Formats: sequence, structure tokens, C-alpha cells
Amino acid sequence: MFLQTAQEPSSSLNLIFIVAIFAIFYFFMIRPQNKKRKQIIAMREGLKKGDQVITTGGIHGKVVEVKETTIVLQIDASTKIKLDKSSVSLDATTKLTEEGAK
Repeated sequence: MFLQTAQEPSSSLNLIFIVAIFAIFYFFMIRPQNKKRKQIIAMREGLKKGDQVITTGGIHGKVVEVKETTIVLQIDASTKIKLDKSSVSLDATTKLTEEGAK
């Protein structure tokens, strides 16, 4: 019979490897998502009358009224809809300004 002399890696090396994997997940997946979420929340809290926005459903319009949790969005000259702030996905005013600066 053959004697196997291969040694198993130490448990401390395994622990370091697991910690490294968690660090990679944190810096490449969790941290950017949290940063993006905070930006979206700040944008929604900063909405004001006259802002051009795009909803999660793709509706483009102008904010005509802002309340604590809702906004009234003017889509056309005579069409207004009331939406929850969480349905706003993009501030088109800021996006247009950023694109013009490029």
C-alpha cells in the first residue's frame, strides 16, 4: 500500500479564504447597492415643484405638488396623476443637465 503524505491545509488558511470571499462580496455587491439606494432616497426626498421625473413604469412628467409620501405629476396640459414617491425612479432634470455637461 501507498502511504499518502499529503497534508490538509490549516484551518486558519481556510478562515482567511472565507473572510476574503465575504470582503469581495461586500465591496463589489453590497456596498454599491447601499450607495445607490441612499442616492435614490436622497433624490426622492429632494423632489420639488417643477422637477421633470420618470417613474418606474416609464411615465415622464413634471412635478406640480409634493407631499410627505406622494407627488402629483403633470403628464399633459390637462392630465395629472397622484403617485407614491417610491415610484419615481429618475430625476430627468438632473439627468438632462449631466448629459449636457458631457
